[in-house]
Amino acid sequence: QVQLVESGGGLVQPGGSLRLSCAASGFTLSDYAIAWFRQAPGKEREGVSCAVGGGVYYLDDVKGRFTISRDNTKSMVYLQMNSLKPEDTAVYYCAAVAGAFCPAGPGRGGVRLRAGEFTAWGQGTQVTVSS
Repeated sequence: QVQLVESGGGLVQPGGSLRLSCAASGFTLSDYAIAWFRQAPGKEREGVSCAVGGGVYYLDDVKGRFTISRDNTKSMVYLQMNSLKPEDTAVYYCAAVAGAFCPAGPGRGGVRLRAGEFTAWGQGTQVTVSS
């Protein structure tokens, strides 16, 4: 059974950092694209970052601040978040889909990850950026 469990969320001041972790089980991580999504209250879920093989995607709003990494040997995926802003406040979800690419396509403001094509989701972890 494919399972994803996020951890590492919390309350942080603007300008601070957090590292989210996603523990994967029930499948071979190297065979999957792994992404981080977030959803703020009253807003649509949006793809923040995705990593597969040698390819990485970042939402424009987080480029230069967030870094995704994965350790296939430990079945772990991470999202290092630096220079956090209040607008980064959201529930962050780890998601996975089998394959060699991150499902994405044209969307509002540029290329966006396609949430509907990810087949496994974690329960989410809250990130709150506030002074």
